[in-house]
Amino acid sequence: MPVGSKYKRAFVDAEFPIRQRKPVPHEFVLDALAEVQPRTNPMFGCLAVYVGEKIVLVLRDKRDGSADNGAWLATTHDHHDSLHAEFPSMRSIQVLGKKVTGWQVLPADDPDFEEAALRACELIVAGDPRIGKVPARKQKPKGPKK
Repeated sequence: MPVGSKYKRAFVDAEFPIRQRKPVPHEFVLDALAEVQPRTNPMFGCLAVYVGEKIVLVLRDKRDGSADNGAWLATTHDHHDSLHAEFPSMRSIQVLGKKVTGWQVLPADDPDFEEAALRACELIVAGDPRIGKVPARKQKPKGPKK
């Protein structure tokens, strides 16, 4: 069988299917952050967004759990009150199982979601210290356990 034959191609495609990438959830957020050169990384079926060394957002748009779809803000308890004043629909993330978490969500089902998400992007671009966390470094294993 010749190397370029359609039969070989069909076999290779069946054996090694090309995985389609998921669409970027709430892609307009990345466009709004373009000037600070965000990078992304898949995380738990969502998309984590980093600016510099900080994780600033997680973008989520899952069919099976719409309650926490939207833009998750990486913040701390200390900043909840001041951020809530700017984002009245902001709340703790339900899928994390805790009543109050450091992470807060701007829910996608809120009528003002896009406006709120773009405002959060403005704060991130401006370097607002209330949004963003430096992830803890993973420790290397010390060796075999005895």
